[in-house]
Amino acid sequence: MEESKPELTKSSIDDETNSIKHQEYAFSGEEIDDSIEATATGKTVWLIACTVSMGGFLFGYDTGVISAVLVNLGTDLGKKLSSSEQELITSITSGGALVGAVIAGLTSDKYGRKLGIYLGCFLFTAGAVIQAASFSLAQMTVGRFVIGLGVGSTAMIIPLYIGEMAPARSRGRLIVFDNLFVAGGQLVSYAIGAGFTEVSHGWRYMVGIGAAPAIALAAMMPWCPESPRQLISHGKITDGRKTLGRIWPNASPEQVTSKIKLIQRSIEESVSCVSDKTLWWQIKQLFTVPANLRALTTACAVMAISQLGGFNTLMYYSSTLFGMVGFNKPVAVSIVVGATNFLFGFVNFAFIDRYGRRVVLLITVLGMSLSLVIAAIAFHWISVTHDLAVQIHSINWAGVVLLVMIIIYVAFFAAGVAPIAWVGTELLPLEVRALGTMMNTVTCWACNIIISSTFLSMMKSWTPSGAFAFYACICLAGWVFVIFCYAEVHNMNLESVRSVYDHGFGVKYAKRLQREIREDRVAERSQA
Repeated sequence: MEESKPELTKSSIDDETNSIKHQEYAFSGEEIDDSIEATATGKTVWLIACTVSMGGFLFGYDTGVISAVLVNLGTDLGKKLSSSEQELITSITSGGALVGAVIAGLTSDKYGRKLGIYLGCFLFTAGAVIQAASFSLAQMTVGRFVIGLGVGSTAMIIPLYIGEMAPARSRGRLIVFDNLFVAGGQLVSYAIGAGFTEVSHGWRYMVGIGAAPAIALAAMMPWCPESPRQLISHGKITDGRKTLGRIWPNASPEQVTSKIKLIQRSIEESVSCVSDKTLWWQIKQLFTVPANLRALTTACAVMAISQLGGFNTLMYYSSTLFGMVGFNKPVAVSIVVGATNFLFGFVNFAFIDRYGRRVVLLITVLGMSLSLVIAAIAFHWISVTHDLAVQIHSINWAGVVLLVMIIIYVAFFAAGVAPIAWVGTELLPLEVRALGTMMNTVTCWACNIIISSTFLSMMKSWTPSGAFAFYACICLAGWVFVIFCYAEVHNMNLESVRSVYDHGFGVKYAKRLQREIREDRVAERSQA
């Protein structure tokens, strides 16, 4: 199947390196200038990213608010929920997100990226209303599932949409923008949870408020254009030209025309191998074309690390966890975790396009592993019953160490793997990018289901120390994977990233390209 994959027509690695350095690409023997990438971008692309990232805020809010809801439900659903029932209403959101991601992934190429965002807004609103009006476990479960459909749809579409809108040099930061909004949504959910904890039936207000941002996003979406690659692929060249003009307002008409031609050539190469093919055939390209499989494996592995590494146990069960170890105001303490997650997202925002993805992952994933090891040790000196009942009502030194280690762990997570997991869409070739992004999102929610549905049970059967040690081992395994398999592709055009995975996992090859790009830029500055 390797021969069916479209290739840039370059005669050697050296020719390809030179082409990428000078931002000129050859399709079907024709060299196309891409100097538009060097021109200044306007504020519009940042405002568009900020607008659609409201979907990320909804993602964060609706997945984070359950932490406070679980400790405030009482008997409002007809009875006090058992740990397995708490796991059900927590994990069902991830199940809905998995289904929503699949639906969005299968339809986004045909119907566009914006439709999935509109659909997500409707689902967020409907889910919020159903939850707020719930008086039984079944009703609450349905509401959480509907919310999950919205989460999955927007979590899959928004990074893909931003990645196709963004200039190469700021693509990482713009996608991280969405993750910052996710963290912001989680922080706001913790704050609102703390504010309504003392209010009678306050959890209904917590979940109902989630409808407001969804309505606001739907109202602002008409201002946002469709992705230029999506427009051009459907023959809407004039609309695509207008969108590119909004992204690069200082570009000349010739540069815009060249960019359109570059995108057209890339699409033509992609379509030539998928026209008259079934969806099943396209899906198989992800697994039977070696370069595609390596790109998909890399993206999904980083996503799995972000989910299986234990962070979502804190997002879903932080109030339960802090109450268990002796904090009198566990919901309020959860705000510290949310604030750390939000603030350290800006660290990634500052460094991801400056130093690249690989070095940030190597530092932060190792930091996550080490902090979890110390947290597991601290749990050894905290008295917790087999049923995870509170035995103490004041915090001891081990509890302080645990809180500090969790904060450090969250800081490493937010500064590294959390946003970079969603940047993985840049690794996938155009012809399988939507389906690959769907698989990456499915990986997210499949792993999320595992974590959310097993954490309390694991804490009971393995003890808290054993559970946190398990998460530390996953992070360590992820760190080893990054060393050997994660190639650095920042500053590369989306149409060029595909060449990296024609050379195994491309770690050494990408390093060579990055070195050549840096040397060329230094030479250009010296000449200037």
